[in-house]
Amino acid sequence: MYIVTSTVLVSPEKTDEVIGIYRKRSRRVDENEGFLSFKLIQNTKKKNELTVHMEWESKEAYMAWVKSQEFKEIHDMEKNYPDQELAGIIPTVRQYEVVAE
Repeated sequence: MYIVTSTVLVSPEKTDEVIGIYRKRSRRVDENEGFLSFKLIQNTKKKNELTVHMEWESKEAYMAWVKSQEFKEIHDMEKNYPDQELAGIIPTVRQYEVVAE
C-alpha cells in the first residue's frame, strides 16, 4: 500500500470553508485504478491544520493518477480558486510506503 498526505495551514477563519470544499469534492480520484481511500483529517490541537490522506494500492497507481488529465484539471481549478488566499496555499506533500501491518 502507498499513502500520500498533503497538509495545509489555513487561516482560522477559512478552516470551515476549506472543510466544506473537501466535503463537496468532485470524487474523480475515486474512480482511478488502484485508488483505495480519501480522508480529510484535522489536527486536534491546531484546528487550521488540515491533511488530505489518500491510500493507493501501489506507488505506480498513484503516479498514474498524478500523470492523468483529471489530476491536471483538478489542480488547475485549485490554482484558479476565486479566493486568492486559498488559491495561494502550498501544501506539504509526503509519500509513504506501508512496510508492515
